[in-house]
Amino acid sequence: MRPAAVEYIAAREVGEVLAALADGETSVLAGGQSLVPVVTRPGAPPCRLVDINRVGGFDTLAEDDGCLRVGPLVRHRAFESGVVGGALGDLLRVVVQHIGHPPIRARGTMLGSLAYAHPAAEWPAVAVTVGARMVLDGPDGRRTVPADTFFTAPFTTARRPQELLVEARLPTLPDGTGIGYAEDRRSSIYPQAAAMAAVTVTGGVVSAAALCLVNSGPHPVRAVAAENALLGTRFSDTAIALTAEVAAEQDTRRLDDDATRPARRQAYRVLARRALRHARQGAGRCG
Repeated sequence: MRPAAVEYIAAREVGEVLAALADGETSVLAGGQSLVPVVTRPGAPPCRLVDINRVGGFDTLAEDDGCLRVGPLVRHRAFESGVVGGALGDLLRVVVQHIGHPPIRARGTMLGSLAYAHPAAEWPAVAVTVGARMVLDGPDGRRTVPADTFFTAPFTTARRPQELLVEARLPTLPDGTGIGYAEDRRSSIYPQAAAMAAVTVTGGVVSAAALCLVNSGPHPVRAVAAENALLGTRFSDTAIALTAEVAAEQDTRRLDDDATRPARRQAYRVLARRALRHARQGAGRCG
C-alpha cells in the first residue's frame, strides 16, 4: 500500500505559516520526528504540511528579562552544551540526555515536543516544573498561555488549529536551586514514569519547591501536596522520604488503572525520592 498524498508548503515568513494554518487542518513540520511517521504510513489519509525550517528567527535561544526564550527551530541537542547557564541550564542538560537518541536530538525540537504533548515526554514536564509560558501566534494576534493550562489532555493543548507555537519562555531558576530527574524507562522511547524536581534552599531551609510527576495522568502535573510538605524543612533525608510519600499517596490521584495503581504509586515514591536527592546536591549553592 502506498503512503498517503502529502501537500507540502515551504514557508519563509511567519505570515506564510499562519496563512497555511488558516484552514485549521494543516500540520506544522519542524523536526518531524513524531509527525512524519504518522503522515507517511500506509493507509494514512491525505494531509497538508507547512514546513517552517526556512523561517528566519525561529532558531532563537536567548536569555531575556529573567526568561530563556526558545524558538520553534531550537533542536533538542542545543541543550546538551553549556549554552544555558545556572540551575535551569543544569536541568535542561540532565533532561535532554533522556530524549530519544542522537539522531532524534539532532532533528527534533523542544517546541515540537511541547505541541505534541505526549503525557510521558520530558519537555512538557520541564515546562510545568519551571512554570513556563507558551506564546501562540494566530489570526487574532499573539497570546500567552501558562504551561499548567497549556496541556489539557494526552496529545492535546490549548493551541488552536489556526495558531502556531512561536516561543516557549522558561523562567530562569534562582541561586540556591538544585535540580533532579529520575525515570523508569524500559523498552519504550518514553518513560513509564518519572519525577522532576527543582528545589531552592535559602538560609538552610527550603524556600521554593517544584516536583513534577510525569506520566501519572493525561499530562504532567505538579505534586502540590508534596511541595507543601517540603517547604520550610531542612531538606533532610527524613523530609525527602516524607515528601516522596505524600507525592505517592496524595498527588497520584489521576492514576486510572486500579490493577496497577499500587505498583505505580510505589514507582513514583521511589522516583520522587531519587529526584529530590539529586536536587539536594545542588541546592543552597549560590552563583
